[in-house]
Amino acid sequence: MTGSVYDCVILPLNKIHNRDGNITIVEGQKNIPFDVKRIYYLYDIPGGEARGGHGHKELYQLIVSASGSFDVMIDDGINKKIVTLNRPDYGLLIVPGIWRELIEFSSGAICLVLASHKYDENDYIRDYKDFKTYKEITYDK
Repeated sequence: MTGSVYDCVILPLNKIHNRDGNITIVEGQKNIPFDVKRIYYLYDIPGGEARGGHGHKELYQLIVSASGSFDVMIDDGINKKIVTLNRPDYGLLIVPGIWRELIEFSSGAICLVLASHKYDENDYIRDYKDFKTYKEITYDK
């Protein structure tokens, strides 16, 4: 599958209100379209720094701003879009075949990522020229 930026959507997550604080629940195959095999989070990102800068061949991800805000630049090789994440009860679903960069982190931002696969270096496309070539090959299929 080769995804488009138009396949990457903001998903509302189940938020349970409570006067003592809120809770958001994410369940694979229930409110996101994949089973979660790996969870990681980014934090203490210095001002002006970017993270990501790669694509995946098979991996689905849900990216959530657990705290603070940041932008996600998504690119399908033809179209680009910037999505701002700043609420812990919404996540950006990223499908396979998308180049992504995380930018403009606010002070204290925490980026939570839920992934459909365990870490596999062979799934990464780390060079943008290689990504463009990969997309051209998959577009022709």
